[in-house]
Amino acid sequence: MSKKRKVIITVAQTGNFQGKAQNPGLPEQPHEVIQSAYDCYNAGASIVHIHARNKEGKSCNDPKIFAEINSGVRAKCNIITQNSTAPGTRPGAEADDGVALLYDDSIKGALPEMCSLDTSLITTVWEDLSFIYRWERDWLIKHGLRMKELGIKPEIEAFNMESIEDVFQHLIPAGVCRLTDDPNEPINLTFVMGMNKVSQGAISYTQKNHDYIIDLVNQNRGTANVNMSTMAIAVHQLHGVTYGLLKGCHVRTGMEDNIYYRYGELAKSNAQLVERMVRIIEELEMEVATPDEARAMIGLKPLS
Repeated sequence: MSKKRKVIITVAQTGNFQGKAQNPGLPEQPHEVIQSAYDCYNAGASIVHIHARNKEGKSCNDPKIFAEINSGVRAKCNIITQNSTAPGTRPGAEADDGVALLYDDSIKGALPEMCSLDTSLITTVWEDLSFIYRWERDWLIKHGLRMKELGIKPEIEAFNMESIEDVFQHLIPAGVCRLTDDPNEPINLTFVMGMNKVSQGAISYTQKNHDYIIDLVNQNRGTANVNMSTMAIAVHQLHGVTYGLLKGCHVRTGMEDNIYYRYGELAKSNAQLVERMVRIIEELEMEVATPDEARAMIGLKPLS
């Protein structure tokens, strides 16, 4: 058996902000997202992070669109489905909009295996819109427990240092971060770094910040089993996630975070970005985790 470290690749194909106007290869409609997920699975991704867009290509939180994508992806491959719970970028959007899929009984047969759970209080400005995301402690506990009730594993996203302490001091004791009460079940924590350009309250990407946030996890984790992943935005993506690899983190890539392949050259596809991460992981003498291996590492049940 290989002793090389297994690395989980998450691909975030499309988000709430950039669209085809910025990169024509970015998938928006369900059939595009499904095909892109399948291509990324074949390229080596273990998890697909999913946002929904309406027919006009605008970000939304329609549970039925999520269900269509989840079902379509599952029909093609066994990549882990992870739905975003970030509210869509539209006037009047609120935190509750992002978790609508958790309360729509009509899509229970097409729920994801994971959902994001953003743990920071931030203000985001995009074009002429400004949002205050009130991901408060009570809100996080309420909806995190709803995920647990549905058997959906939370992927905890932390935008700053204070959020790390909140996870260990409030969310874990409240039973939010695991599907069971087993203290050995892994917790999945993603560092969101480099959103500070558009989000007040988000940390910038630097190696010193990266080191500090890892140290903060290690100071607070006790005996908890924590999977750490790095998410670095825009020009920081390649360097940031590669540095994270060297520090023991898993990686996230994709056009939600960076629409370029290299300076001045747009990425052709999400699969192209995944393929590069696979090459880097293997050159660093590590191995890419398969979806089934990732499930075991994350604490998810095998697909039936």
